[in-house]
Amino acid sequence: MKLNSLTDLFQHEIKDLYSAEKQLVKALPKMAKAATNPDLAAGFEEHLAETQEHVNRLEQISKDLGFSLGRHKCKAMEGLIEEGADLIEEDAQENVRDAGLIGAAQRVEHYEIAGYGTARTLAMQLDLKAAADLLGLTLEEEKATDIKLSKLAANTVNVEAAEAGGDNSQE
Repeated sequence: MKLNSLTDLFQHEIKDLYSAEKQLVKALPKMAKAATNPDLAAGFEEHLAETQEHVNRLEQISKDLGFSLGRHKCKAMEGLIEEGADLIEEDAQENVRDAGLIGAAQRVEHYEIAGYGTARTLAMQLDLKAAADLLGLTLEEEKATDIKLSKLAANTVNVEAAEAGGDNSQE
């Protein structure tokens, strides 16, 4: 795809976000299954439902603006998901794995926050109010998920991982 205009860049960003969200729809159930903390597993399941709605919103934007989402592949999300999958396969104490899963999920959220922020800014510049509103809604949901993950880590998962692992030694 040639990027000759801000509209081209906006469409590219939407396609990238769409690919990222579609990849997450497949990855989140695996993360939920790997999580042993019930709140973390439930959080992944809840975010899966949100992610499916994010896909719907991106499809709505492309439909409203008359462009195809095509077969673009978000390589960054592919890498982030692969790192999370590698973590799941590690020989790890359960609470420590849960702490790692939160970190992996937050990397994903930060990528999405950056992507949705960029796309929303482009939509506003292009005077695409409906698209900007949908992107802004998703952006706020991604930020809220990041905050929930931080609180779960600080208040429960990381505390349990430290207690279970006796993490006062250095290797």
